This record gives sequence, C-alpha cells and structure tokens, in this order.
Amino acid sequence: MVLAKRGLVLGATAFILTTVAVTGAGLHLSQGQILNLSSSPKEVVDEVWQIINRYYVDATFNQQDWRQIRTQYLEASYGNDEEAYTAIREMLETLDDPYTRFMDPEEFEDMQIDTSGSLTGVGIQIAKDEESDRLIVVSPIDDSPAFNAGIIAKDIITKIDGQDTLGMEVNDAVQLIRGERGTEVILTIQRGDREIDFPIVRDRIEIHPVRTRIEETRSGNVAYIRLTQFNANAAQDMREALREFEAMNGPDTVVGYVLDLRSNPGGLLNASVDIARMWLDEGKIVSTHDRRGEVERQVANNTALTDKPLVVMIDGGSASASEIVSAALQDNQRAILIGTESFGKGLVQSVRPLSDGSGLAVTIAEYRTPNGRSITKDKKIKPDVVVELSDEEREELQLNNNRIGTVDDPQFARSLEVLLEQVLTHSGTQLEVMVR
Repeated sequence: MVLAKRGLVLGATAFILTTVAVTGAGLHLSQGQILNLSSSPKEVVDEVWQIINRYYVDATFNQQDWRQIRTQYLEASYGNDEEAYTAIREMLETLDDPYTRFMDPEEFEDMQIDTSGSLTGVGIQIAKDEESDRLIVVSPIDDSPAFNAGIIAKDIITKIDGQDTLGMEVNDAVQLIRGERGTEVILTIQRGDREIDFPIVRDRIEIHPVRTRIEETRSGNVAYIRLTQFNANAAQDMREALREFEAMNGPDTVVGYVLDLRSNPGGLLNASVDIARMWLDEGKIVSTHDRRGEVERQVANNTALTDKPLVVMIDGGSASASEIVSAALQDNQRAILIGTESFGKGLVQSVRPLSDGSGLAVTIAEYRTPNGRSITKDKKIKPDVVVELSDEEREELQLNNNRIGTVDDPQFARSLEVLLEQVLTHSGTQLEVMVR
C-alpha cells in the first residue's frame, strides 16, 4: 500500500487501487546543482536526476556512475514530453528498483485518489515479479470484484484482456486494468500448473478496514479482529474495537485475541505505529534508516489497551505496515505469529510532484524491526507456527469468505488452539512463546 507520513511513503508495491497522500514537500535543490536548461522536457529529466541524487536510499545508485548518467541524459535532445518520459524511465531502470518509478501527469493524477475509503476498480494490489518478469498479486481487497471473482495472493497475471504481461511494467498494467464502473476486464492467472481466465466487472469498492467477531470457547470468549489495511481510519476503528472488547464483563469477558493481518498490503506508517502501541506498553516498534543511518525510531509509550494473550495471523499477502506490526509484536514477545511468511517489503518511498504535473516515487529509506531485521524479498517475517493452506483451501475460503476467521478456516483454527494454550499459562505480565 502506498501512503504518506510527513513525506514518507510505505508501500508493499504499486497498486491498481490505492489511496495515496502526496505531500507538498516539493523539490529542494542546491543552487550549484541546477543547469541552465532551455527546454521544459529536459528540466523534468534533471528534476528526476536531482531527487534521486539527493534522496535515494542507496548512495552507490546500484553501483552506477550517477553523474555520468546525468551527463548522458542531459546531452540528449527531447522533441516532446513523451521522449523525455521515456528517457526518465530508462534512467531509473539502472537503479534496478521496482518501487522507484516515474508517473506521467495522467498516471500521477490517477494516483492521487482521496483517502475517503471508497474506490472504483477491480480491487487488487500488484507488483512486478522479478522471477517470472510478470505481474504478481500482492493481495485482493476484501469484498472487491477481484476478491469475489477468486483472485488470491501470489497469483501471477500472465495476460490482461489477452495481452501478454511478459516484461510489462506496473504502470502499463494499471492503465489496462483500470476502467469505468460496470465494464469488464479479463485477467489470465497462472496458479501452480493451471492458467485460468477471470472475467472481472469493475465496480465501486467500499473499504472497511476493521472487522470483528467473538468465538465462544470453553475457556472463554476469544475476540477475532481482521484488519484489511492500514488506512486513515484503521487506528481509530481498532481502538474502538479493543475498548469495546475490554469493557465486556462476566460471562462475556474476552480472554484473548486473534489479530488477522493476512492479505493486508499495508498503508500508513503512523497507523501501524498507533496500532502496535495498542498491544505494547514498552519496547521499540520500528526504526527508519536512510543512506546516512538511522533517522527515526518509534517506540511504545505505555498506552497499551490490553495485555491479554495475542496471536497474529500473517501470510504472503501481509506486507509493509503489516510486517511492521507483526515484527514488533514478535520481537517484543508480545504475540505468537501463525500462518506463512510475509511478502517482504521493508522500503519507504517518498512521492514527489514534478514541475510539469508528473510525479516520482523514490525509495528513500528502509525500516527495520526492533531486533534490527531488514524486511526484504529474501528476509521476510516468518511465523512462529507455520500453517500452510493449499490453493484449494485458499480458493474455498475466498469464495466463501464468511468462513474466514472461523473454525472452518484452518489457520484460524490453529490460532485458536495456540491462543487457548496461552490463556491457560497467562500470568498478566509474561507471554510464554510456544512454538509447535
């Protein structure tokens, strides 16, 4: 999910449907860096170069001679904006970073969707899959057209309306998948050895980030909380849910919690910190590191709303802010993680407007867990208790989503078992991590 906090953007990937807050930080260049350029297209090329030169997380620029690249692209002639945009994308490709990307004015405008929680489209988050050089589904939005059609996390999109996606960039896929409400797009999906066509009708999508229910057990009530994304309403909705559960007394008392972050692609950094603090009284939550070192650290502040046993469910669609929360709770031994390993996206982007109305998302930092772990494609958050779902089980749950978070959901059923074991040993101050 790509959203901003004081100019910083956390993103699992680029999305077909996303809410983005673009900060007004603007472009700040020292006087000695600016050439006297005569053409507007060339000015935009240099704007992009300057932003990368000043803010990009890797000071080696992927082992590239970045100054030589500037000379190369500023010596070229550009007859129109499109030629300059092509050059910019070529320049950025040398960084080998799929999250640092250029958006032309139309793409940038599309990205600036209001964060009201209401969107129009098919409802999937996608990224570039380096192994196949195609597009991979990070996760579908709950109850979206894509979700209801049966699209699941880790699906590979091989065709869009029959057009092969081999080598296709995320921005180009966005333009093909996006469309008016009521129109249809056909996504061809590679899932294991199968290739399946999914006709999907675009529609308006209402996003409700927090969903709850009570699971009654012989040991007491267990509160199930499903968080589907870290949008502007997530922290307040979570706070209200926890306060309501904690106020329950007598036979309705809640003895423990299952927090479901599966297929949650992330969102606002401050929402992830706020939500982590609802479960942690003390300890580090996350630190942010740019190319100079640590620049920010977020810690718990004695505002936890509960100390009752907690299990967190994650999977391959849990990314970005989801990984911040799950790792913070794991590293501080506050929760047991159950499911499968996370997506692996620990990079921070800044989204910046350019002078001609186009925009640039640039990777400026990475975040690290309390124990100092980087979260990358090769270093994902691993659950304490692994519970795999077969493709058939995932499809069954998605097509019958009323079973998600019930005993008919194998990962929830195992989470419930582990949680109730913790309820029996819970002392009020210490959580014994039991891994089986």
